[in-house]
Amino acid sequence: MSAAVRAGTALDPARLEASHAHEDTGAVWGFWVFLMSDAIVFALLFATYGLMLPGTAGGPAPGEVYHPGAAFAETLLLLTSSFGFGMASLDLRHERNRPREAAAGVPRRLYAWLALTLLLGLGFVTLELRDFAGMIAVGAGPERSGYLSSFFLLVATHGLHVFSGCIWLVVMLVQLAVFGLDARVRLNLTRLALFWHFLDIVWVGIFSVVYLQGLIR
Repeated sequence: MSAAVRAGTALDPARLEASHAHEDTGAVWGFWVFLMSDAIVFALLFATYGLMLPGTAGGPAPGEVYHPGAAFAETLLLLTSSFGFGMASLDLRHERNRPREAAAGVPRRLYAWLALTLLLGLGFVTLELRDFAGMIAVGAGPERSGYLSSFFLLVATHGLHVFSGCIWLVVMLVQLAVFGLDARVRLNLTRLALFWHFLDIVWVGIFSVVYLQGLIR
């Protein structure tokens, strides 16, 4: 872009906003590429889990150490957190469509939805850690067999992703308080929403493939 074109864009708010929108679209597509690479990682972990199912080495088999109530509670927490982030995204879209002169800072309901999502995410991680501790206490730790190693690797990797998302949420709440709803904060919230919903989809797969199938084996 020449200096003249850049200067013209800077003097024209409409062209400047269109330029930012184009850059944001490219950034979101780039984040989709990252999510697809992460999906490949989880696909490999699912495949490893499936191959290691028979490798119990005389230890606990699928379903013998699971707590379906805890897994169901974790599912409800994560699904509800995804709903909360969806409501936050709707608020974000509403604020984006408001006229500039009508904008009056960050709405409190956006903070509320994001804070609710954070609390539910932390609740999910807490229940999962308690579930892991219970399994290890009865001798069903990851070192017991190849099957349990693959189980802990798959489920804990997802849990680590959720915890990372919680940290990201804290950062975004701070950024909202400091910078408001500027273009960069909006973009980061959009990418975080994609990441959070992706984790929700992965957990549905884990709950179906690992917990539900483990209970009927």
